[in-house]
Amino acid sequence: MTTTSTDPAALPEPLRARVVQLSAQVLPDVGVLPPPLRKVATFAPQRRARLGGGQIAAALGDDDLRDRVATQVVARSDLGGLATELLGPATGDDEQEREVRDLPLHDPVDVAALLWLVRPPGWEAAYDAALARLDEVRDAAVAAEDAEARRALERRVAVLEDELARQRVEAREQHDALRAENTSLRRKVGEARAAGRGADEARERALEEQRQAQERATAAASAAEGEVRRLRRQVEELQAQVATRRGGARAEREDATMRTRLLLDTLVASAQGLQRELGLPAAPETATPGERHEASLVATGTRTTSAAGALGTGSPALLEQLIAMPRARLIVDGYNVTKQTWGGSSLEVQRLRLVNGIAPVVARSGAETTVVFDAASSPTRPVITAPRGVRVAFSPEHVIADDVIRDLVNLEPTGRMVVVVTSDQALARDVRRAGATVMDAVALAGLLTR
Repeated sequence: MTTTSTDPAALPEPLRARVVQLSAQVLPDVGVLPPPLRKVATFAPQRRARLGGGQIAAALGDDDLRDRVATQVVARSDLGGLATELLGPATGDDEQEREVRDLPLHDPVDVAALLWLVRPPGWEAAYDAALARLDEVRDAAVAAEDAEARRALERRVAVLEDELARQRVEAREQHDALRAENTSLRRKVGEARAAGRGADEARERALEEQRQAQERATAAASAAEGEVRRLRRQVEELQAQVATRRGGARAEREDATMRTRLLLDTLVASAQGLQRELGLPAAPETATPGERHEASLVATGTRTTSAAGALGTGSPALLEQLIAMPRARLIVDGYNVTKQTWGGSSLEVQRLRLVNGIAPVVARSGAETTVVFDAASSPTRPVITAPRGVRVAFSPEHVIADDVIRDLVNLEPTGRMVVVVTSDQALARDVRRAGATVMDAVALAGLLTR
């Protein structure tokens, strides 16, 4: 059996939401409001219930405020007509003394909300009846959902059965096709065997023809050998003639080479004398491959972690000096900083305070800045308008912000000052090993509060 409750916190959630919505509509016209509701009353009507629902519900525990709200709801809200039907006309001089009527065709949430606010004599029984109808409506909705789910499941089963029948037909057709193909293959094997016997006979004939061809080739080779011997004698005679001519040509070539060498020596000596006379500098020596490799090793810097940037360093002045260095890169572990600095606020407020607070720091230092927030467990990303010079990134789904920060540090070029602000020891150890300088979250918090 339902127990009538006048405590707003004990109301069922749908009824509590409706009471807050009705009260928010008439809040500016109630008169004197308690301090928590004065600012809420200045909101737009659609924002009062959403942003000040908790304050409105808590304030309705005051009977005086609730009576004034009820009067305005009956007079101005969209339930004014329902109030007339539900409460009936006045029966005496007091407008609140009305006869409560049962209206089963109306929404039980509206009826219960109006009764809880107005509370005319004998309202408890009608209120309990409205709550009972609300439970019945919920049960009916659940039953309808169950019935729809069963019907959907039955339709799905029917579709699957049709699919199974179709697949069986296809399997039978494939079986028949494979059987026909097997029969065709057997026939082709028989034909191939018959063709193989014919090929053997053809091979025997080819071997006989090959033997005869070899005999003819042997006879031709004997004749060719006699011709080769004759040609070889002619070649030897020609080689002797060529050797004689080559000896004369070699002597002429050696004489020409000697003349060319003497001319070249003369030109070199003349060039050296001209260089000494004009005082020209000597040609630079070319560096050996080993010297070039050593030079490249000297030119290549090695990025190392600054000792002042070890984990636990919380000096705001040191952080400001680091990010003021030329081409400095600042990466902030967003929620790691905000939960330590503004842990009592919502995540949305934490994000806004960090992003807006870091803008002046970035403007002073000129550091390239990225704030990374963890969104691994959420498929959606909130919209944030980042100030100039500040990039805001959310980690992809199923990827934590620490991994994103590790990737950003690893992508930075060797020798650049990279500062990571975090109090996460595992992340700090990894990025320090990659060459970044780590500052504690309190250092950035100190800069933001300056």
